[in-house]
Amino acid sequence: MISSLIEFSLQQRLMILLTVLALVVGGSWAYQKLPIDAFPDISAPQVQVIVKAPGMSPLEVEQRITAPIEMEMQGLPRQKVLRSMTKYALSIVTIDFEDGTDIYWARQQVSERLTQVSNLPEDADTDLAPITTPLGEIYMYRIEGKDYSNQDLRTIQDWTIRPRLRKVEGVADVNSLGGEVKAFEVIAKPEALVQHGLSLDELEESISRNNRNAGGDRINRGNEILLVRTVGNLQGLEDIRNLTVATRSGTPIHVKDVADVRLHSLTRYGGVTHSGMGEAVTGLVLLRKGANSRVAVEGVKKEMEALKSSLPKGVQIIPFYDRTELVKSATHTVEKALAEAVVLVLLVLVVMLGDLRSALTVALILPLTGLFSFILMYFFGISANLMSLGGLAIAIGILVDASVVVVENIHTRLHQRAKDSNRLDTIVAAVKEVSLPVISGSLIIIIVFLPLFSLTGLEGKLFKPLAITISFALMSSLILSLTAIPVLASFIMAHTKVTDNEGKVLETLKRLYLPCMKWALFNRNIAIGIAVVVLVLSGVLFTKIGKEFMPVMDEGSTVVIIEKNPSISLEHSLASDAAYQKAMMELPEVTGVMSRTGADELRLDPMGLYQTDNFIQTKPRSEWKISLAEFQENLRKKLEVFEGIELAFTQPIDMRVSEMLTGVRATMAIKIYGDDLKVLEEKAAEIEELVNKIKGAVDVVRNPVFGQLYLQIEIKQENISLYGIKSEDINKAIETAVGGRVITDIIQDNRPVSVLLRYPEDKRSSMEAIGSMPIRTSGGAMIPLKYLAEIKEVDGPVQITRESAKRQVVIQANVENRDVVGFVGEVQATIAREVKLPEGYFITFGGQFENQQRAAARLMIVLPIVILLIFLMLFITFRSLSQAGLIILNIPFALIGGVVSLYFSKLYLSVPASVGFITLFGVAVLNGVVMVSYFNQLRQQGYNILQAVEEGSLRRLRPVLMTAMISMFGLAPLLIATGPGSELQRPLAIVVIGGLLTSTLLTLILLPTLYAWMESSREFQK
Repeated sequence: MISSLIEFSLQQRLMILLTVLALVVGGSWAYQKLPIDAFPDISAPQVQVIVKAPGMSPLEVEQRITAPIEMEMQGLPRQKVLRSMTKYALSIVTIDFEDGTDIYWARQQVSERLTQVSNLPEDADTDLAPITTPLGEIYMYRIEGKDYSNQDLRTIQDWTIRPRLRKVEGVADVNSLGGEVKAFEVIAKPEALVQHGLSLDELEESISRNNRNAGGDRINRGNEILLVRTVGNLQGLEDIRNLTVATRSGTPIHVKDVADVRLHSLTRYGGVTHSGMGEAVTGLVLLRKGANSRVAVEGVKKEMEALKSSLPKGVQIIPFYDRTELVKSATHTVEKALAEAVVLVLLVLVVMLGDLRSALTVALILPLTGLFSFILMYFFGISANLMSLGGLAIAIGILVDASVVVVENIHTRLHQRAKDSNRLDTIVAAVKEVSLPVISGSLIIIIVFLPLFSLTGLEGKLFKPLAITISFALMSSLILSLTAIPVLASFIMAHTKVTDNEGKVLETLKRLYLPCMKWALFNRNIAIGIAVVVLVLSGVLFTKIGKEFMPVMDEGSTVVIIEKNPSISLEHSLASDAAYQKAMMELPEVTGVMSRTGADELRLDPMGLYQTDNFIQTKPRSEWKISLAEFQENLRKKLEVFEGIELAFTQPIDMRVSEMLTGVRATMAIKIYGDDLKVLEEKAAEIEELVNKIKGAVDVVRNPVFGQLYLQIEIKQENISLYGIKSEDINKAIETAVGGRVITDIIQDNRPVSVLLRYPEDKRSSMEAIGSMPIRTSGGAMIPLKYLAEIKEVDGPVQITRESAKRQVVIQANVENRDVVGFVGEVQATIAREVKLPEGYFITFGGQFENQQRAAARLMIVLPIVILLIFLMLFITFRSLSQAGLIILNIPFALIGGVVSLYFSKLYLSVPASVGFITLFGVAVLNGVVMVSYFNQLRQQGYNILQAVEEGSLRRLRPVLMTAMISMFGLAPLLIATGPGSELQRPLAIVVIGGLLTSTLLTLILLPTLYAWMESSREFQK
């Protein structure tokens, strides 16, 4: 079949050329249509239930909202993780589903369960988070306008900008942060209410009942009908002031008699400050799950341009984060490496083949394979991102291997053919001669990458696109090498002269190689002994290499997380941010700092008032005079002078990935599970102290459990029963008077403006003031609250996190200058030795350590299976167990260089480095197949074993060296590449290049020696 395909291709050369042309057009079109992003979608199908509970403490929210919702969500089909975070006025329940779950189906399941949750507080506002991912923040901007207040700018953001941007294709929602939301505030006067015998309930009811329209159906007038409606909507401040609350002795009591009414804002749960210049208003565009980020950002930018004419004079939108910049940087890193690799590969081909035409013929496989791969990626829905394009960059040397072997054999046969022989027949014969090892080698390399398809979790989502594109490229390369490349060779190499001259470079290499190979043949025991000793020594080195999940990728942006005193007020927190920003801006590299404190509008980032994310804006890296590590150290020094804060350094995407995986923002997470918050706090503090003492620990942060001051009002049941007062009456009075209650909305210019009812500041801001709050008895009298309840100040929880419906506390840490696995191992040993947990309490470890352990365990299972599959493929190819085993022996010897280069480069064994070792398997086996198959061909032609080994080794020296050198030079640009993503590819390139050095040496020296030994033994036994 393969022979027929080769013959058909060279007989129908015009058809093949037209097919190649169609491939070029189709591939170019597919590349233009491919979704482009920085990363593959690594998020699990996730649904978040967000409940806003104004004024409620964390304990109250946990008991009345979080726990009931978690109870209903347990047992959902395909549920993988259930966790929650409870904070002041907020509950977020996160449900992760198994990979492959349809997100709309998952949301439907959660929505149905939510309807079954009973007895939620009346004021609780329950929503599902937008259909986005933790990496969905693609565009951020701030709104500026001279002579405009932050309330004005927030109104423009909410009612002018946000609705327009939400219409853009691919946008899930637009989050608003900072500024003040306009509201009408009704400040009740307690003395006036008591004087007129009124309660807060009556004031609330009079305002809400007087703010509605109604329909009276219709009346007939002759042949016409008139629709009847009453218009009773409130229009503004004066309407509210003039409402009648009650009538006393025929005299109406208006709202203005018992309350002050003013234009104000809703209670804020977060804010944004900018570069030490005070508060700002910002917007954050969220990408819909599965949408094309490049298209979405382009659409947002176009809409921004169109919006300019709709904005009030003097208002402008200033972007400060654009995901396309990262996308461009990441794809540029790969594209630059690809372009440099192509040039280096072409140089190797010209030098080794000694013929420009032959080199160009081989080099054509690269663009054609890439275009073919783009077509397959388009039809299989694989986006062009750092990992999928990185697969092409990684495989560039391997992609050329098949065409190298084919063209090199064509080149040799054309040089050696008789002058009167047919050129096409010579090409057909040359291609057929190497077709079996080429097909076997290519299929084996594809099999080698099967372990990447078995990876799960984050590593699976990251590396499967890479494995898929490599597989696509290898299949494309194989097909093209047996069809299009021979046809192109028949035209491009048509004028190759018949000569025995192999070129000076190859002749020199043969003169050096032959004595070495012969020495090994006749000193077999010494040669094998040296190889085994080197193998053992590399095994010892391997045990000394640290392990980590993945190198930290430099995204080009720095985020500094600052945590302050948990009981800090929002106003004080925002004010202190200005001082931190000014300190950071003293560094010459920093051009601005955008700081987000507390929760956002949609509550997708549920930070406390004491937590601030500082997004550092800098000059281009090309203008820096220091490294990123030095820059971050300088930032740390600037901030460490401030007392009472804790610091952590991260990056926008890295932070979101960590949050998505473990609910925290650091490399390592230690989770302590139990029921008693005080015990959890005590053990967490103990573990935090131990972790801080371990070498490599930085940014160690313990999520505070306690530290929030509470004004606790304990109702005395025996007292309220005397006055006929219910607990709910006191609860509602406190919620409204102190927390403030939105009682209705007034429509202005088709925009709802909330009406907020509460007590004045001085009547709700102290223990004494709250104790004096009048509560109406069943008889209508008023009695101060202090006679009905005990009011005291206590320390309470800041936040309560839960996983699988069990409380937990998390200690998070980043790791510096050592491997994560070794660090976590030391932490585990220290905790096991020093910390005694009560019964029912336990500890788990999350973050990168958990991912690394899962990936390592999976590879340990899959790799032996893959080696067995390779062995079976080799046995099918050679029909010999000994020859199949001989080539398999190449694999451990190929790893020597990879281990040595990884050790001396001071890098760790990570998933990318493991992919490098997997790549080495394929190249080592391919070269072994090329050598052994030719030895067998020569023996079939009548050569004895030594003659076959000597002649075959010399004959296959060039293709083996070329495949190795091309693979090495193809990856060389990744060693020196900079920019986002280069950190992931560098360990792989180091492993492959180092491994190829030893693999090639052993293939050329040790493999012929072992082959001669084994085959001689077989013949002797016969």
